Amino acid sequence: MPTKSTILHGVAAAALAAGYFYYRRSGTVFRSRVVGIIPARFASSRFQGKPLVHILGKPMIQRTWERAKLATTLDRVVVATDDEKIAECCRGFGADVIMTAESCRNGAERCSEALQKLEKKYDIVVNIQGDEPLIEPEIIDGIVKALQTTPDAVFSTAVTSLKPEDAFDPNRVKCVVDNRGYAIYFSRGLIPFNKSGKVNPEFPYNLHLGIQSYDSKFLKIYPDLTPTPLQLEEDLEQLKVLENGYKMKVIKVDHDAHGVDTPEDVAKIESFMHERNLS
Repeated sequence: MPTKSTILHGVAAAALAAGYFYYRRSGTVFRSRVVGIIPARFASSRFQGKPLVHILGKPMIQRTWERAKLATTLDRVVVATDDEKIAECCRGFGADVIMTAESCRNGAERCSEALQKLEKKYDIVVNIQGDEPLIEPEIIDGIVKALQTTPDAVFSTAVTSLKPEDAFDPNRVKCVVDNRGYAIYFSRGLIPFNKSGKVNPEFPYNLHLGIQSYDSKFLKIYPDLTPTPLQLEEDLEQLKVLENGYKMKVIKVDHDAHGVDTPEDVAKIESFMHERNLS
């Protein structure tokens, strides 16, 4: 499923603006050691046992892991879970598994705990959401490179074009960015919102994709940051980053998003895969 991944306003321009070459010494890339972590929990208010649901014969968590393994920037890919059923499933298809606490409130906290349990040190952690089983490896590589070339950012993520039919779906998170490619805000509502209260067919709305990378030093302190009002109101962990004043780099990609949020989404993604002969 080919795609084109492009950083908003260009990686090269952002790198120069942020002083990237100051951080490049002796041929070594800034933040060079990268681990991909797939957080997975069995309990979910919207879809119990979602990581283990089968999509055309394979558990969704396996499909996500297989896609992540194709990314060229990742030195390692692990699954972080608090559930033995998920752990057993993942070990069965060859994944490395890190057991984490049930008390983790979101994927970022689960990634943070897993990072501290890994025996090797990493500069970047990529949080790969298990409910995007068709995520493109090029998108993973894109957000890693965005963080490597933007020293003032501690977080990077990806957006794609929002489909009009998803404009008012609270499960489809929207994002607005500034003219340098840094995130301004995320919302479950439609942003920006105009006076008519309707979708503007001429406006390039952004849909947030559930993949993000963190500077590992920042990720270690993330769980200790006090939850913020915007984060709690929207139930979006990205807002705690922004509300505490940290910078987040955004890349825009051409990608058909097929997130699995509800049991009904499984049939939709299987139909999509059948139409395109994806196995």
